[in-house]
Amino acid sequence: MHPARSRLTDNLDDDDYPAYTMGRAAEMLATTPAFLRALGEHRLITPLRSEGGHRRYSRYQLRIAARARELVDQGTPVEAACRIVILEDQLEEALRINEELRARGGGASRPRSTA
Repeated sequence: MHPARSRLTDNLDDDDYPAYTMGRAAEMLATTPAFLRALGEHRLITPLRSEGGHRRYSRYQLRIAARARELVDQGTPVEAACRIVILEDQLEEALRINEELRARGGGASRPRSTA
């Protein structure tokens, strides 16, 4: 396979590759560019910028934005939705690390009951 074509295929498979413009991302999420800008202002997602300064979003960022959109659609304020999604992500990562440590027989122990 041609080296340039191989890199292109790698980009298409990469969840973190900033493939989507703001307009396309908003269309895919059935929302507005203003909503995506608000998520950036609340530091939920930070899109990369093209050489021309345009925001570009990855599939991973779109999944996070979709979760925030679900919360907002349920009546949660944008700022609170962003904080919830950040905390969910941190919890998921902590659980993953804990499971990894347990699988290796590491020192992760169960939380003690305070009752």
